Amino acid sequence: MKYICSCCGEEKEEWPAIAYDSPSLYMDLSDEEKKNSELTSDFCIIRCDTETFYFIRAVLIQNVIDGCQNLEYGVWVSLGEKSFNEYVDNYDNKEFTAVYFGWLANYLPDYDYDSVPTNVEVDNSLGRPLVLPHSSHDDRFVRDCYDGISEEEAERRINLILNK
Repeated sequence: MKYICSCCGEEKEEWPAIAYDSPSLYMDLSDEEKKNSELTSDFCIIRCDTETFYFIRAVLIQNVIDGCQNLEYGVWVSLGEKSFNEYVDNYDNKEFTAVYFGWLANYLPDYDYDSVPTNVEVDNSLGRPLVLPHSSHDDRFVRDCYDGISEEEAERRINLILNK
């Protein structure tokens, strides 16, 4: 989709979001394990023998320092059961707002990390929740979210995903 950029006045092509259909943990399940789990476009529950995991779909925005737009990711974050249930119960309530603690649940291109702690900011009047990595977490991904990546790097990542 093309548009006239309000930043530079040039015609640009809008970047697609890098989106994940499920949390990484769900992708790693066997077909048999998936039978004990639930996955929709916005919620995921994974039931294992000893534990249950709860995920919601959200948006993470990575700053692009030399560009007119930022790189968006459609990611999943894990929440505790209480937070998950509150979010699900209020999913259609356009006036609902909340902030939850969560963990990033997708592995993004070019980053090698175990877990990234996040705040998940819910404002149902705006759409999907916004994920903000904890700035105190010392990790290259977190630094890149706040300090930014180059426009060339953002386009490389988009092309990497689109050309899989």
